[in-house]
Amino acid sequence: MYSKILLAVDGSDHSLRSAKEAITIAGANPESQITVVYVADHDNAKNDVLHSGSPVELDLQRRKKLKPVEEAIAAENISCRVEILHGIPGPAIVEYANQEGFDILVIGSRGLNSLQEMVLGSVSHKVVKRANCPVLIVK
Repeated sequence: MYSKILLAVDGSDHSLRSAKEAITIAGANPESQITVVYVADHDNAKNDVLHSGSPVELDLQRRKKLKPVEEAIAAENISCRVEILHGIPGPAIVEYANQEGFDILVIGSRGLNSLQEMVLGSVSHKVVKRANCPVLIVK
């Protein structure tokens, strides 16, 4: 069974759905721990910094996005920790997952349409191609 679970979130509804799946997976093994990872995207970081009053306020804003996910995990009495990474989401998630040796990575799908996916790709597809562990993409 999976005991070291990585849950990649961005504060969206897809994140909450993927959290529910990670909770289900963790529920099968009482020794499971979910690591919630949020990537402060370089493309949005400048804007975030300009609109926040201080680094502390910026950290609080990011934590606020993660609160529903943390609460859902805590409600099921599952061990959880949170990591905030900085960089481009896909590569940052892959690098962290591969360095830490997770048993499974759970990530939400952004729901891009076919044209957007073909032109832009998606974080979940980039992760599934490069991660060294099984990846569950939640729609």
